[in-house]
Amino acid sequence: MTATIKDVAARAGVSPSTVSRVISNHPRISEKTKREVRAAMEELGYHPNMLARSLAKKSSDAIGVLIPSTTEEFFMNPFFPEVLRGITDVAKREGYDLLLSTSDSGKEDVRSLTRMIHGKRVDGVLLLSSRMQDPLMQVLQENPFPATLIGRPEINLPISWVNNNNVEACYQATRHLIGLGHKRIGFLGGDETFVVTRDRLQGYHQALDEAGIPQDRRLMFASSFVEQGGYLGMTRLLALPDRPSAVVASDDLLAFGAMRAAGELGYRIPEDIAVVGFNNVRLTEMSNPSLTSVDVQIYELGVTAANLLIEQMRGGVLMDKHVIVPTQMVIRNSCGGRK
Repeated sequence: MTATIKDVAARAGVSPSTVSRVISNHPRISEKTKREVRAAMEELGYHPNMLARSLAKKSSDAIGVLIPSTTEEFFMNPFFPEVLRGITDVAKREGYDLLLSTSDSGKEDVRSLTRMIHGKRVDGVLLLSSRMQDPLMQVLQENPFPATLIGRPEINLPISWVNNNNVEACYQATRHLIGLGHKRIGFLGGDETFVVTRDRLQGYHQALDEAGIPQDRRLMFASSFVEQGGYLGMTRLLALPDRPSAVVASDDLLAFGAMRAAGELGYRIPEDIAVVGFNNVRLTEMSNPSLTSVDVQIYELGVTAANLLIEQMRGGVLMDKHVIVPTQMVIRNSCGGRK
């Protein structure tokens, strides 16, 4: 015989309404009561009909996560699984499921977001990246819906977002190399349609201008945020007759590719060329030499974004709230500046 909500209530010694509130993760129910009710549910093998509940209360208890159309980068770049870990931890704690949506083109991104908004399958949506002239921002302007962006929109829009100060962070990374005596500094960036690439490139320019170092377009290389992009970029930089003595890579994967290219071409790091990366993924400590990198607190970006979104979903009011997560440069062996 299938257990009912009344059976669970009797086993836990509470009312059926309390069981219902535990299932919906109501904040006013104590943790002790939640544990007792969940234990009773497990003992009795009770599984709530979440579809029926969502129809009754007009809520799906789900968060949509729109994976960028650059799906290859999502699965290959350690940034995305780590930010997703932060999102997942918050969603699990607050009683929400995640609905991941993948696509292979910008147009499909728009269709996916539109389906999420109008299909009633999620209560809010998280966007994991921001592009120049981003059509997803237009969709959200035309269809008000709880949403939070990791990154920042290109222009000032009424949307909640969480980001780092990427201009300042790359300025500091470049200044660090200048302080070590470098004057020919290359820049390996991701796709230039991404706002984060533009911001980090701006910080690089500011540091060079402030130090009176002439800018050289040949020292700047843009590619996708994958290891091969850094490899090709470094190969091109090292082929210059007046090659750089240091490189800022706007992603650790680009830095790893750059280090591999330098090694294959017979250059030593950091003796012949210094390298600084971005994101401080876990592999930075295990590379040889260990990679100096800007820690952007990836997990915290995910946690903060999820909390911002849930605040909107539960409050029933769309917010234009912005949070800047601080960064910190972690000095290791790849730049020659470790004391």
